[in-house]
Amino acid sequence: MPSSERVWRLVDSGSVQPAESAAIDEAILEAHVSGEVPSTLHFYVRAVPTVSLGYFQKAREVLDMDAVVDRGVAVVRRKSGGSAIYTDPGQLIYALVVGERDLPRKGELSFEPVCSAIARAISSFGPDARFRPMNDVEVGGRKVSGSAQLRRKGSVLQHGTVLVNADVEAMDLVLMPDRTTPSSSTRPSDRVTTLAALLGSPPAMGVVKSRLAAELASTFAAGIEPGILSHNERVTVRRLVQRYYSREEWNRRI
Repeated sequence: MPSSERVWRLVDSGSVQPAESAAIDEAILEAHVSGEVPSTLHFYVRAVPTVSLGYFQKAREVLDMDAVVDRGVAVVRRKSGGSAIYTDPGQLIYALVVGERDLPRKGELSFEPVCSAIARAISSFGPDARFRPMNDVEVGGRKVSGSAQLRRKGSVLQHGTVLVNADVEAMDLVLMPDRTTPSSSTRPSDRVTTLAALLGSPPAMGVVKSRLAAELASTFAAGIEPGILSHNERVTVRRLVQRYYSREEWNRRI
């Protein structure tokens, strides 16, 4: 049995609005930095279709803004880097907050422990999923999970998606092709797949959560106990929503 300092808290927020979801991840990171909470695994799905922009991206360079408006897709800018991703209620989003001793800086390999655990969880359903540096999990060359990291004062937030049953048609409408890669002429959905497509039908979200949590716990030799956000974390969530994630000038700045 893992020692008490190796027991993680599992917070399952269920269905969450975009601004609040981004704020919860950052609030857990802040609380971990201050030593208020243990390492934490956070699960949620976004309540509405949402584009999550990387911190440094310019919205109009990566999004079809007319399609975003026409389809009522929310936009939220996270504080981690990486590319824009389309998320919807058919995707599981995870966030893991741990110390840098668990996820030290190793370039592209800093993502390997978590992404490999995700790959094993996905492979347990049948597909042969593999970690692809720097931060993806692929099946047959198509991405089924992507991740990003944010590091702050000795703590690490790694968060990302597992494409369980995403609306890939909507993805193509709102995301612009990546013009920096050789495959820039293809649609965004040509580079991804979903568990529903691979299996013929989507597995239950609860089962995906359970298998992912088990693989992560095994990878880091940690126990997992269900928990909830602390009072201070909830206060921080409200502050972050008001200051950043609900503000158009933050989310859609160009």
